[in-house]
Amino acid sequence: MVLGVLGNGLVLIVKVVCKDHFQCLYWLPLISLTLSDFFCSILIICGSLLAVLSEGQISPWCEVVSLLKFTFITSSIGSIAVLCVQRLMGIPSKGKKLSVLMAVACVASWINGAIFGAVPVAYKWIRYDSAEMLCAVFWESSYSDMLVYILCAFSISIFVPFLLIVVCSTLTCVGFGKDCSSQGDLSSITPLLVILYLFCYAPFTASELVLLGRFDLSPSPEWLRSLSSVMAYLDCALNPFIYCTNKDFRKAVLILFWNKRRSTFPEPVLTSVTRLET
Repeated sequence: MVLGVLGNGLVLIVKVVCKDHFQCLYWLPLISLTLSDFFCSILIICGSLLAVLSEGQISPWCEVVSLLKFTFITSSIGSIAVLCVQRLMGIPSKGKKLSVLMAVACVASWINGAIFGAVPVAYKWIRYDSAEMLCAVFWESSYSDMLVYILCAFSISIFVPFLLIVVCSTLTCVGFGKDCSSQGDLSSITPLLVILYLFCYAPFTASELVLLGRFDLSPSPEWLRSLSSVMAYLDCALNPFIYCTNKDFRKAVLILFWNKRRSTFPEPVLTSVTRLET
């Protein structure tokens, strides 16, 4: 929680205050991803900690956490997918008409996550899960309802962005892309972002797939549900460190702290001159 809040908060400040000290041609999906990680650290991870300390979550905060959790997951993978598409097609986040389409895609990923996150809340499928350390979806009535919901949510919100990430990343790596950014551009961290995201959210995907194979509607194993939450939190905390693998971004961070230090301890200013006779 501390790493996620401070790290992503610092990344947002650097992107706004020191944006002239590093190049970021595809800044829009990176901003969307950082916002998702920042709000997840403040609301979801903090809520999870409070739930552990208080041994549960009460309504309506329980339903809000469940809705926001899926929203942040979907917005994260959607933002990375947009970033991969922009790099492949060489579409900067401003200056081209297609950049508007990329902006709409980022916003759509947030809205899509909110819609699918609201469905379990509307049907009252939400209750606290001590294994996940927050409120989650539990299926108690119909296997067909669970099957329809999970297949729709995964095919639209997860599978399509995942497919775009894999295809676009592969084509860019083998040289078919039209990436117009320089080697020092902040978008050079994209491969690390993709690898970390897919690694951290693999337990979450596995827990949902295990659930599909259980006709008695019993939940996934507790250790797998706990691992899915911990790994998702880890992704939020490690992303700021990935940004700092970019040399120019590290310089921007140092410039931010150096300017703050200079404002706290200003340099001496010449105010008068005394002439001495010899």
